[in-house]
Amino acid sequence: MEDHDARRSPVSGFITTHWSVVLQAGQGDSPQAAEALEELCRAYWYPLYACVRREGHAPDDACDLTQEFLAGLLEKKYLRLADPHRGRFRSFLLSSLKNFLVDEWRKEQAAKRGGAQRFLSLDARSAEERYTAEPAPTLAPDKVYERNWALTLLERVLNRLRSEFQTPGKPELFEALEAYLWGDDEAESYRQLAERLGMTEGAIKVAAFRFRARYRELLRAEVASTVADSAEVDEELRYLLQVVGS
Repeated sequence: MEDHDARRSPVSGFITTHWSVVLQAGQGDSPQAAEALEELCRAYWYPLYACVRREGHAPDDACDLTQEFLAGLLEKKYLRLADPHRGRFRSFLLSSLKNFLVDEWRKEQAAKRGGAQRFLSLDARSAEERYTAEPAPTLAPDKVYERNWALTLLERVLNRLRSEFQTPGKPELFEALEAYLWGDDEAESYRQLAERLGMTEGAIKVAAFRFRARYRELLRAEVASTVADSAEVDEELRYLLQVVGS
């Protein structure tokens, strides 16, 4: 299955895209693997930035460090270290970043600032605004990384679900049903929502059921794209939800 097809219509089973494709390709020249790796880097660069900032680097330096690290990753500089038997992209990325901060930046990387090719366009301003709003200023760098990884993943899933509600009348329904995902105590009752949207209570209940089911489906697909084996999906999903809830 082509990667773009899998992203457009994910199913609840394991999808061999993204990180699994990158691992399978190894260090060979695979356009599909290169595209999958870039997609993952574009999606999950902010947790790296937040981790670097929490390590004590200033905003400009953190942006440059993150950019340099991702440039090396996209050039397959670190892929030889990836272990298919410990195949979470989240874990690989963090360990590679730590090695980079210790070994690479120590080698006068600051002198290269502005000279390296920019593979990804990072929104440094919004990243720093997001970082300054972090709720736990004493959280360790690793924990900051994991928390933001989980939040980024959940945000991507919600945005994908939102994109499926773009026909007339659907955006309002999406906003109403979103409250039912996590059991919002202040959510309208089905009856109240039905009256407001001009639907029957039964139709709202069916819509809410399908909404939650589709969210779970998209969530599993997103997690699957960051692990190398289908057996890891449930464990990774449980862990990330635990991180968010802690």
